[in-house]
Amino acid sequence: MDPIYVIGHRNPDTDAICSAIGYAAFLRDVRGMDAVAACCGELSVRTNWVLQQAGVPAPKLLLDVRPTAASICRREVLTAAPEETFLSVYRKMMERSFRSIPVVDAQGRLLGLPALQDLAQLFLPSTADIADDAVNRETRTSLRNVMTAVQGEICGAEEGLDEGLDLLLVVAASGVETSRSRASRFPARRVAMVTGDRPEIHALAIEMGVRCLIVTGGFRPWDSILQQAREKGVAVICCRFDTASASQLIRFSRPIGVGLSDDYLAFGARTPLQELMHAVQHSHQPLFAVVDEESRRLVGVFSKSDLIDVPRQRLVLVDHNEFAQAVAGADEADILEVIDHHRLSGNLRSKEPIRFLNEPVGSTSTIVGIMYRMQNATPSKSTAICLCAGLISDTLHLTSPTTTNTDREILEWLSGIGEIDSRQFVQDFFAAGSMLREQTPERALESDRKVFEENGWHISISQIEELGLDELWKRETHLREALEALLEKHSLHFACLMVTDITRHHSVLLTAGDPRIIEQIGEDHAAIRPQVFDLPGVVSRKKQLFPYMSHVVTKLAAPV
Repeated sequence: MDPIYVIGHRNPDTDAICSAIGYAAFLRDVRGMDAVAACCGELSVRTNWVLQQAGVPAPKLLLDVRPTAASICRREVLTAAPEETFLSVYRKMMERSFRSIPVVDAQGRLLGLPALQDLAQLFLPSTADIADDAVNRETRTSLRNVMTAVQGEICGAEEGLDEGLDLLLVVAASGVETSRSRASRFPARRVAMVTGDRPEIHALAIEMGVRCLIVTGGFRPWDSILQQAREKGVAVICCRFDTASASQLIRFSRPIGVGLSDDYLAFGARTPLQELMHAVQHSHQPLFAVVDEESRRLVGVFSKSDLIDVPRQRLVLVDHNEFAQAVAGADEADILEVIDHHRLSGNLRSKEPIRFLNEPVGSTSTIVGIMYRMQNATPSKSTAICLCAGLISDTLHLTSPTTTNTDREILEWLSGIGEIDSRQFVQDFFAAGSMLREQTPERALESDRKVFEENGWHISISQIEELGLDELWKRETHLREALEALLEKHSLHFACLMVTDITRHHSVLLTAGDPRIIEQIGEDHAAIRPQVFDLPGVVSRKKQLFPYMSHVVTKLAAPV
């Protein structure tokens, strides 16, 4: 079973990453659970700096947790090689009560998916073929396969045992002349003559120079006949089966590869479950293959019964509580817990009761620290450093209006465990990198962006924290162009970027989108230039900017 992934929101900020790392550690340390931290977006320069300081690897990147063909298939698969005979493949299937089996080449690439009914049809001639004597007799195989099928031994010429042949089966149960007449209708080097203890037929086969003589019933031709067979290049196979049984087994000796059809359903490993359900339900195949999209190598197989109770990825969501901000496919996952400090919103639902912890504190990392203390447990030094960083980042080192006394208490406790000077840590953290200077405008907007739906309005709010606003003014034009592109790409009504100067506790807001919203903002805040507004004292998206934006769009009629 896959581990439980603890994961933050899309476009993760430092708190989303660090609280995921911290809570995954808590689940392992305190509850003994198989929990792994994950993320669904690129880490910022500052977050990477934190992980380096803590000596912690980056969380596992998960961009989509929807059930896929790869997640539902069985990986331990019995396969057949194309050179295996129909008989051996049939026996494999019957021994294990399989109705179908994948055929793969030496590199594991899928070649076909024959089912029992497919094998049966290959031995039942069609109406058109019944009148065609040659077609009805033809068996594409090798002498080695014939020997294996009839459990025989080679007595005559031994050359070319593994050569692929189109043999025409002739059962010599009549007199010599009748057998000669019947066999002479076909090219001698394609004839496989089957007979019992009949020296005259043995001699006829050698005289005609057939490709193979199969002697049944446990009999062996005279040594003189065998010597002539070697001289004329006639293979002689002796077996214990009677003529009727041997003839049937020879027909089953053809390699499975020659009878494969490409008329079957197979799915790429990344195919979402919802996409394959319809195709599978309307198919009569007993088994479906899953292959790697690039190499066509077999990954696994599944049947319709495997779709009844599909295993779903187990998730713990931190620092968000709505599907709109969650990793893609979260609505199809098994949500076990939600740990958050934001308002309740969105359409998050669960099939079973879950642990839902929402605290009015400055960061989700604070909540994780609280949970450690409630259990009288102490996080490791590296975990404490991560939680300190998440708390410091989300509260701007306890200066944001979202800060509570609990945040202050938890930060002091964690700083002692992490052995850090929080003031120096703050300076180093915010100096670790400028998002505006080091990233493209598009990536800067996505670095910490959240989408909200209010009164029918779809709003995007990005926030970037900087040491001063110099980089903003250098890149203002490109950032505004990126905002316009964001509107179109995500079908938004309004998008904005709040750049916060953490040294002055002051922000500037760049806007794009519906002019009614921008006009209302202009009535409430001073415009530095068109669509750019001054927000003195505004530093919190959660407690200051979003409540204000919610108030603005609530007063407006819903968009058309």
